[in-house]
Amino acid sequence: MSEAAGRDASPLESSGSSFRVANPFAGGGLDRATHLRADPKWLADRKSDPSSRVVPVWRSRSLVRETERDLAEEADGMAYEPGFLRPAAAASCADPREDWIFLGLEGGDGTPDDGRALFAAEVPDSGEPASSEALDGALDGAGEFLDLRGVGAMLGQREGSLLAYARAVVTWSRRHRFCGTCGAPTEPRQGGHVRRCTSEACREEHFPRTDPAIIVLVTDGDRCLLGRKDIWPEGVYSTLAGFVEPGESLSEAVVREVREESGIEVGSIRYRSSQPWPFPASLMLGFRAERVGGELSVASQELADARWFERSDFARRREIGLRLPGRVSISRRLIEDWLAG
Repeated sequence: MSEAAGRDASPLESSGSSFRVANPFAGGGLDRATHLRADPKWLADRKSDPSSRVVPVWRSRSLVRETERDLAEEADGMAYEPGFLRPAAAASCADPREDWIFLGLEGGDGTPDDGRALFAAEVPDSGEPASSEALDGALDGAGEFLDLRGVGAMLGQREGSLLAYARAVVTWSRRHRFCGTCGAPTEPRQGGHVRRCTSEACREEHFPRTDPAIIVLVTDGDRCLLGRKDIWPEGVYSTLAGFVEPGESLSEAVVREVREESGIEVGSIRYRSSQPWPFPASLMLGFRAERVGGELSVASQELADARWFERSDFARRREIGLRLPGRVSISRRLIEDWLAG
């Protein structure tokens, strides 16, 4: 990354930033209390403690319920909050307690290890929730399971971060129930944050992974480059993005992705901010870059279209049929930050 990237720090890490809050799914501030993951007795006690709460995940959907508007001030329309289950209720409908994943502590008074324990648990996919008497009884008005991408912008900062965290670790745990080295079953360790192979000849340990992906707003004077995929709703254009490949730095990934998708060469790469993206396990690293050469040539295997938009186009975007990405995405904030600059 260039020296400019170091000077142009993340909006969340730099004083004097124009951003007042973190990106959606980030900045929750939960005490993860990682030292407690190695205390099986403490974990077992908290899994039976009526004051603990369980964050359930069903079919990769999160349990939410409608709440008062002020809990998600930046949301459009209605607002949501997580739907928690008590341990006894979760035990009746979710995976066995030994598979619950310790998320952390909340609401403590500041003394060590104080606060309510939070766990994530997967609800087995055995049909529609409404058709399961056990799940129906456990929910008992706790909410409904919805896609986090659809409600993320309607959650408070802490709430969205917690649900993203729970969805990510539950998805990882489900996908690693068998050892990738030898194929034997795995078992949870460290509060569910490690899955260890049960084969005596292997004993491989598997840890949660996060796949880094760059997302970049390319500018050229008073215009910026946006692209769209054919699966997106009509008129939606977004910043360019792609996964970081093995053996390359973040700035190299920015240069490569922009070149591959648009034919544009970029420089002056500056880091802006990051966002957890648990769909299923990415970390979006937001950048701004300036065009230094090349002509726009859309890679059809990557994008359906890409074009330059002038600043004035955003003021009349309804007139020209331009739709921005949703507020849940860091892409929207990269665009709005540039427009405000």
